[in-house]
Amino acid sequence: MKILENTSLKSYNTFGIDVKARFLAEYNSVDELKELLQSETARQNRLLHIGGGSNLLFLKDFEGIVLHSEIRTIETCEEDAESVLLRVGSGVVWDNFVEYCVDKNYYGVENLSLIPGEVGASAVQNIGAYGMEVKDTIEKVEFIEPESLNSRIFTNKACNYGYRNSIFKGELKGKAIITHVYFRLKKQVCFVLDYANLKESVERNCEINLRNIRQTVIEIREKKLPNPTLLGNAGSFFMNPVIPKNQFEMLLLNYPTMPHYPVSDTAVKVPAGWLIEQCDLKGKKFDRAGIYEKQALVIVNLGNATGHDIATVASLVQISVKKRFGIDIIPEVNYIS
Repeated sequence: MKILENTSLKSYNTFGIDVKARFLAEYNSVDELKELLQSETARQNRLLHIGGGSNLLFLKDFEGIVLHSEIRTIETCEEDAESVLLRVGSGVVWDNFVEYCVDKNYYGVENLSLIPGEVGASAVQNIGAYGMEVKDTIEKVEFIEPESLNSRIFTNKACNYGYRNSIFKGELKGKAIITHVYFRLKKQVCFVLDYANLKESVERNCEINLRNIRQTVIEIREKKLPNPTLLGNAGSFFMNPVIPKNQFEMLLLNYPTMPHYPVSDTAVKVPAGWLIEQCDLKGKKFDRAGIYEKQALVIVNLGNATGHDIATVASLVQISVKKRFGIDIIPEVNYIS
């Protein structure tokens, strides 16, 4: 375990915002985490637990202690002919975990290739892409309560998973530090390829198998999303809004080609990226921040942007979409002040 003082967080957030943490502490085990939480440094300072920093926007220096997991183990808990249960450390890089599963011929996370971040954060955010959500493979989540130091395990149901949401973003925000996530992966062939044109794209890459699905998803993401090491960003900045069906039908009169996905008999999901494009914001630059030219959902750091620069662009986007469509779009990204 190491505790650093007045440390830059630039390499700990994918926007590349150059702010400092009063303290930065990294731990390698549950015991180290408990020891850290009992320290005077932790008890006297505000706590912020981060993963890969791919879903954070720092608005200023963090006057507290930033915690980061270095628990990077992958253990097999159960296995039979149908499935395998893996206990995965919260500090495992998410895409490394996907690669591990593909190499082992475990089905269930391949469509989530190249999503930035770490395993612990995946269980908080309920990451999703190309017809898959991570909640569909999570069996349970192990965490520590910072105040009591109690170890707890929640089942999938207890995590209250929803679209880019979980109990860890709501009721337990700041009250739970995830240390391990249990994933149930299938060992029998099971592909999810009905999202957009994913199946056709995979077939162009040859036969349908885990390796080709992963490679195809990576190629698609690399074409649409900027590499955060080259252009600071957090991937999709906004969630796709879910609106009442009657509101959608009214909008359809003026926008007959509006893409949409039925959520229920009374609600429809509309792509936020499409809404932003209709406001002529795709590719627009605003000094040190702007909208990515290949994907309107992505706000980018054009060079030395502050968190407030990024937040200002986000606010402009929200106002523009609200004015034109009457729809509120909500950031996926967490603002840290």
